[in-house]
Amino acid sequence: MTILDTGESIGGWETIRRGISHSPELTEGIGRTLLLAVLASTGQVVVPITVQQTIDHGLRDAGGPDVGFTTAMALVAAAAIVVTSWASYAMTARLFSTSERGLATLRVKAFRHVHDLPLLTQNTERRGALVSRVTSDVDQVSQFLVFGGLLFVVSIGQVLVATVVMLFYSWQLALVVWVCFAPLFLSMRWFQRKLSEAYGVVRRQVGVLLSAISEPVVGAAVVRSYAVEARTQERIDAAVDAHKAASTRAQGFTVFSFSLGGISAGLANAGVLIIGIWLGFADDITAGEVLAFAFIVTLFVGPVQMGTQILTDAQNAIAGWRRVIGILDTPADLVDPGPDGRVLPHHAVDVRFEDVGFAYPGGPPVLTDIDLEIPAGRRVAVVGETGSGKSTIAKLLTRLMDPTTGRVLIDGIDLRDVAEASLRSSVVLVPQEGFLFDDSLAANARYGRLDATDAEIAAAAEELGLGDWLAGLPDGLATMVGQRGESLSAGERQLVALLRAQLADPDLLVLDEATSAVDPELEMRIGRALERLMSGRTSVTIAHRLSTAEAADEVVVVDKGRIVQRGPHAELVRDEDSVYAALHRSWVAQQAR
Repeated sequence: MTILDTGESIGGWETIRRGISHSPELTEGIGRTLLLAVLASTGQVVVPITVQQTIDHGLRDAGGPDVGFTTAMALVAAAAIVVTSWASYAMTARLFSTSERGLATLRVKAFRHVHDLPLLTQNTERRGALVSRVTSDVDQVSQFLVFGGLLFVVSIGQVLVATVVMLFYSWQLALVVWVCFAPLFLSMRWFQRKLSEAYGVVRRQVGVLLSAISEPVVGAAVVRSYAVEARTQERIDAAVDAHKAASTRAQGFTVFSFSLGGISAGLANAGVLIIGIWLGFADDITAGEVLAFAFIVTLFVGPVQMGTQILTDAQNAIAGWRRVIGILDTPADLVDPGPDGRVLPHHAVDVRFEDVGFAYPGGPPVLTDIDLEIPAGRRVAVVGETGSGKSTIAKLLTRLMDPTTGRVLIDGIDLRDVAEASLRSSVVLVPQEGFLFDDSLAANARYGRLDATDAEIAAAAEELGLGDWLAGLPDGLATMVGQRGESLSAGERQLVALLRAQLADPDLLVLDEATSAVDPELEMRIGRALERLMSGRTSVTIAHRLSTAEAADEVVVVDKGRIVQRGPHAELVRDEDSVYAALHRSWVAQQAR
């Protein structure tokens, strides 16, 4: 399954409606914000009217200039400017506040939903593209809402108010203005569609670009080791060029629409000047009314030109909003039953696979008819060739995936019915490569139990026999592990992973061969720590090296997605024609080299 791309399946208004439904904070106090917008808009019309009144009745009064009337009009204009400025400030401040709170909610929802998505979905989506959906795509929405969303509504209102005032002064000049802008208005729908398509491509290319840049950064050692800097740079250059081409095409439509708006504005101003003078000579309009009309045309032209830019931002934002909604629309197959979920008891648990089958969407079966029972406190090793399905068993057991058919039960409870919090506290996976975050060793260990104190972490290390190793680190628990734990060796990263597991105090321990790919000295230390960690617990180890299987209570052999053998190592290896015996001979031969 891949993340859904809503594309053109939902229109612009529907996208905005659904986006707002995911961020209800955006509508908080919307009435007050609109009132401020009305004040800011209508206040701008007062100044041209006072100018007209001052010229026609204050300065050209029959008895000479009327100082009192002129002063009154100046005070009205000043008051209008003050009220308009205050309303604009208050409206913008409210827009900033509500937009950022609403989009913070959207980011959190999208990020949490990413973690609920199937691992297959996460793995098939490029990391950079996934990150762009909850960062840059949301940023585009933020920019639109703060600088465009309500301002677009305000601009429409201002255009309507300006039109009414223009009609009041001269319907002829109002008609001239609207005729000049008619081509722009009539082509707006076409521009909207083209901009939507163009910016949809831009948002996708941003994800591709982030992926192209982030992968070589994470894999810098591989890039340098194999001297593929030139090839890597070619991939980045190609992504940059593709993004540039998409952005240039989108901006081309923007420039054309903005230029058309500028041409319309120029024609409107020229037409008002020419027709206004002609009407003045015919005594159909006064000088003050012509001057006021020129001001009002500016109030009409400004919002229209701003509207073309806002339309561009809107299409960019809507394209980003669609991509975020695409994440939220992608079904999460691992649904947490929440408060209705069952709680696992805190003791060594038994495990049972009942007729379990698994297949990736559209793919062949990975596991078929898996029936397996593991008694409480038992140590079981699962072995098999690469691709046999043994790692899938670990993922099903820890509910990183759910079976396609059948059930996985712990203490008789279907994992799908267990509350997520209870499952994660009872079942712990120690992966083959323990991922560490760029923080201190103590902070990384606390992922096992977030409220653990330094003293409790140190005590857990002692219980695993790791006290001397911890004391030998430069800063002990405060040692910074670096990005992805690169300041530590592979074996030391595994020790931190085991320390996490010890702090978590699980009932079921699932290990993906935690002793692989380490040096012999650390392997012995890890082995001793594992012995202590598994003591008294049910454990399932995905064994890549058969020395692990030799030490297990029972070995489960998986071949081509089926369990073909199970029993103690000594018993299985005696059957020289069995799958396990063949695996063991191959492993022994490799060790002898």
